[in-house]
Amino acid sequence: MQIDVRPVAKLRGPGAVDLPAALGPVFSALSASTADLARLRVVCDWIQYRNNFTEPVACRPVLAEPGPTTPAPGELTPAEPGPAQSARQDGLELAIDLRRCGEVDVATRIKELMAVPADATPHGHIVLEPWVPASESCIWRFNALYWQALSRWEQATGREYERALPGGESAARSIGAAAQMISELFHVWDELDARHALPPELYIVELGVGNGSQARTWLDTFAEFDRDRGCDYYRRLHYLMGDYSPHVLERARQAVAHHGDRVNGLVLDATSPLLTLGFLRGKAFCVYISNVYDNLPTDELASIGGRPYLVEVRAYLGDEEAGKITARHRLPDGALGGLTERLLRLGPDLLAETSPETFAGAGRVVALWRDVWAALRLQERYVPLEGLDAYQVSPSLTGEILRPLMGSGGDIRMHASNGALASFEGTLPLLHPFGRLLCHDLFLTEPAQYHTGFFGPGKYDGSVVNWVNGPLLQLIGNRRGFDVQIAPFRARPGSNVKTLTAQVRD
Repeated sequence: MQIDVRPVAKLRGPGAVDLPAALGPVFSALSASTADLARLRVVCDWIQYRNNFTEPVACRPVLAEPGPTTPAPGELTPAEPGPAQSARQDGLELAIDLRRCGEVDVATRIKELMAVPADATPHGHIVLEPWVPASESCIWRFNALYWQALSRWEQATGREYERALPGGESAARSIGAAAQMISELFHVWDELDARHALPPELYIVELGVGNGSQARTWLDTFAEFDRDRGCDYYRRLHYLMGDYSPHVLERARQAVAHHGDRVNGLVLDATSPLLTLGFLRGKAFCVYISNVYDNLPTDELASIGGRPYLVEVRAYLGDEEAGKITARHRLPDGALGGLTERLLRLGPDLLAETSPETFAGAGRVVALWRDVWAALRLQERYVPLEGLDAYQVSPSLTGEILRPLMGSGGDIRMHASNGALASFEGTLPLLHPFGRLLCHDLFLTEPAQYHTGFFGPGKYDGSVVNWVNGPLLQLIGNRRGFDVQIAPFRARPGSNVKTLTAQVRD
């Protein structure tokens, strides 16, 4: 039996985890079970996100081959899982959340889990999707719904979405950071202008505009710098704001309205920036991105015993929580799964219009949406890959790119950061030869960090958050001829936010 305790920082100091006390019930339950302990892994995490997709105790099968088909989305699982619902296993991973394991009877929970196939869903749970790679899970449909219907969610919660972030704001919104960026830009432009090589139009792009405070701060500071120095750069400036959410973009437009036609807003998909911004190829002097990559779909890959695996997930609602939601909203028995699917397909306004007998208005649908999101959980299992090259990270890259990150550290599980990678690859061609990509986000800086903690997925309000595999983006950027660096965020060096910069290698 292998025991992996990842949150090493929690084992010392004030408030340290009492590991013997936490693991005692685990050993007691396992010693009384019939599980093959030689093929059992016990993984202990500390899931820092108070809202997340995991149970305090869970089982993850390590499959010997790809698994069978599963119930269609919204189907209630049968009382007795049949042979078609379980797959041949090479091993089993028992996952313990050390932060929450004291909230449940661990020994009893383990006995219950060991009594059924690890990839079967217990009786009464509502399955919302088949087994899929994590990037294809319906949690990303919920994520998209959040941004599409953000005004409805904010109306229900009574607060803007940025207030849900730790500290109530993005760590990347900073006057000091804007001033530093602008000072460096002016230096580059002065040198180009001295050589008569500065283009007549100066393009700056911001992806993920938030409430517009970053754009307002940046533009106000820029105008002041330009006025003080008499460079006449402000007259030539074109500041383009791009965001997935029309509601967010409109709010940002209002925040910078006093800058008039210096600013334009574009609704775009951050994973495919070239589709909307292709006209800027080779023209942008700065692409600024803040808190976007951590909100884009990602798979997870693992290496267990030297063999590569893809992590598959399946979203579900637990029996008890599903029952509470059904009663609270006075839904017909068995209707919750189907209504959840319709919510994701139609959104709250259309669902209210098409189901007036169930919902008195869009506000009632949003209440259901929030309850389902809070209750939403993910089962996980490891599905073997023939090799890393059998997995497609992006249309142009196979999993071979991950070999330097996964191949030498023993058993490891990490994000493929597919959405962030697609966005990063699509943004680099926009840069002017003297341009720079500047990104503030939750970046890991070395693969070994995956051995020491949990880095998502978690829930921020109604959206999904995952830390970003920084070393992978560095590998890709370097292959494309860019120098990519990840450093502490200057304005708040102690925060979890890091700053990634990419520019053409000299």
